[in-house]
Amino acid sequence: MNKPILIVITGETFASISAAHGDFADWIEAGLAASPLPGLAIERFDARGAAALPDADDYAGIVLTGSHAMVTAREPWSERLGHWLADCAARGVTPMLGICYGHQLLAQALGGEVDDRRDRRFEIGTVSIGQRAEAAGDPLFAALPARFDAQVVHYQSVHRLPPGARLLAASDTDPCQAFRHGQACWGVQFHPEFPLPAIEQYLAILRAQPGAHGADALPPQVRLASTPEAFALLARFARLCLTA
Repeated sequence: MNKPILIVITGETFASISAAHGDFADWIEAGLAASPLPGLAIERFDARGAAALPDADDYAGIVLTGSHAMVTAREPWSERLGHWLADCAARGVTPMLGICYGHQLLAQALGGEVDDRRDRRFEIGTVSIGQRAEAAGDPLFAALPARFDAQVVHYQSVHRLPPGARLLAASDTDPCQAFRHGQACWGVQFHPEFPLPAIEQYLAILRAQPGAHGADALPPQVRLASTPEAFALLARFARLCLTA
C-alpha cells in the first residue's frame, strides 16, 4: 500500500471564494488526483494550531499551501513549521512542494531570504513563467514547455535563494518563480492549483479594498487566462511521489 501525500495547510482563501469555489487544499487535492494514479491517498494537516508536527517518513510527499499570512511576521506556528521543513529537507527522504507562502517559508527555512516585493505591489493575475536552463533535466519541470502561464497573487517574494538551491523559473515581474533544493524539494511562487474564477475574485476583492495592501498596490494592467499547464504540475508531483 502506498503512503499518502500530505497537504500541510498554512492558511485559507477569502470566505467568499471558498464558499463558491473551495479552498487552497481542495484545489491542490484536485490537482494531485487529476490523472489516474492507482493507490493515491491524500491527507490534510493544519499546521497553525498543531501541538506537534507529523513524522514526514509516514508520507510519500508533502505539499505546503499558500496563506494570507506573511513569512516575515515569523509567527510561532510558522517558525515551528520552518524548522520541521529544514529537518525534512536535510533528511532528503520525502519529496516536498511549497506553494506561494509554502515556497517562501521553505526558502527561508533553508537559509534564503524573503521580504516584500521591491516594487511594493502585488504580482497578481496570469503571468508567463519562463524556465531557466537548470530546469531542463528537472524531474518536475522538464515536461513543461519553456514558457507557460500560471496564476499568481503575492506581496512578498524570495529575494535570495537558499545555499545550493537551483533557480528553475522566473516571470518578468518576479525573478524567483521556482527553485529546487537537493533532489526532491521544490518551491513555486505561482499557484498551480488556482482555477481561473479564484484569481478573478482575488482581483475583484483587492480592487475593492483601499490602501497600500489593496487597490493602491495593484499593477496597472492584469491579465487573466486559464492555466492548464501549471495545473498539470500537481499530478506530475503526485506521480513522482508514488514512484520515487
